[in-house]
Amino acid sequence: MRYAVCADVGSTYTKVAVVDLDAGALVASSSAPTTVGTDVLHGLDAAVAAATAGLAVGGVPWYVCSSAGGGLRLAVVGYEQLVTAQAGRRVGLSAGANVVHVAAGRLGAVELSALRAARPDVVLLVGGTDGGDAETLTHNATRLARARWRVPVVLAGNVDVRDGLHAVLAGAGVPVTVAENVLPRIGVLAPASARAAIREVFLRHVIGGKRLSRGSRFARLVRAATPDAVLTGVEVLADALGGDLVVVDVGGATTDVYSVLTPDERATGPGREVAGSLWRARTVEGDLGMRWSAPGVVRAAVEERLLSDAERDALAAGAAVRAGDPGFLPSRDADRAVDARIAALAATVALRRHARGAATGERAGRDLRDVRLLVGSGGVLRHAAAADAAGVLGAVLGDHAGGWPLPRAARPVVDVDYVLAAGGLLAAEHPEAAGALLCRHLGTH
Repeated sequence: MRYAVCADVGSTYTKVAVVDLDAGALVASSSAPTTVGTDVLHGLDAAVAAATAGLAVGGVPWYVCSSAGGGLRLAVVGYEQLVTAQAGRRVGLSAGANVVHVAAGRLGAVELSALRAARPDVVLLVGGTDGGDAETLTHNATRLARARWRVPVVLAGNVDVRDGLHAVLAGAGVPVTVAENVLPRIGVLAPASARAAIREVFLRHVIGGKRLSRGSRFARLVRAATPDAVLTGVEVLADALGGDLVVVDVGGATTDVYSVLTPDERATGPGREVAGSLWRARTVEGDLGMRWSAPGVVRAAVEERLLSDAERDALAAGAAVRAGDPGFLPSRDADRAVDARIAALAATVALRRHARGAATGERAGRDLRDVRLLVGSGGVLRHAAAADAAGVLGAVLGDHAGGWPLPRAARPVVDVDYVLAAGGLLAAEHPEAAGALLCRHLGTH
């Protein structure tokens, strides 16, 4: 057999999957605490050793993604808040980034201070359609150069001035990577080049800069930010199934939503988005999570009128316990019931925001009516009883008061074996194995 080791080094746990590349099948899996306090390789090596025990895997390739150390923090600097800055934000999310700051217009002293305060790992510098406005992009690039900016920059704006601005930034010692314009024409969003450039910068500058490991081995192993790998896996699964799908990943600090939709007449018609439609999208809800952000789930659920006063008070107490102890493990039926309720609320609110367009900035929202598959992910669902996990996804599909059209015939499934990240990691070099793996575990029942 030809094996591959796929690993996700998360903020809390490192998950490993051993895949048979010939059959596209999961052979073994394991997890271990992520050892951020010492060296992440300790936890990674332990997880791999547990997964490969008894297997002849000497010399097999490793495919690793990581969100340890806070993942990829991205700032977007654009020309206009509702157009290029919004387009840049959507592209950044699709690249697996945590978008920590969005600035629009000409950078002044105040704006530059706010940009520094956001502590981004990468700045996505955009502005102007090709042949359109060049003044703002030129001003912002020049301002960063004069400010002795040292955070890596991905330059993905107006092609007419891009090469000259690359020279200005590089000449001032700014680490800069050039990509194609994220918004070459009004209504046309082109994420692929910038997404690849952000991934390259993440691997070249960010992983090593986070000091997660003493040597260079970890930086050599990592191939993508975890959300980037997961979105790639979602794309592979959607292509294999030939239909729309949604993934809701409920984590300790955030709830991520991924959706892949089939382009329709809105892509070119009169109702098209000025900042372009991203048919393969990801959103991050930083106030919705199972542990650190559990109180945010209660607040958001109250705002969405999903909780009665009595349930709000009871759930707030459980959320506070979880926020104060991120390592909290439910040991009683009552604790597990609270976890399931928090997860259902987090998933429901996150899907509402995603579908309404509030999280993507899309004026018309995202039409999820033709979604064929709803995949639930995250430790709370993988480790839950089948009935509890089904209840979480059932709450999402039964959310008739959410103000968005529900999927008409979606099948719910939980990524119990955590194959989405593995499929995304394998997609470039082993596309057939990636597709077979994802369809085997998520697509066919």
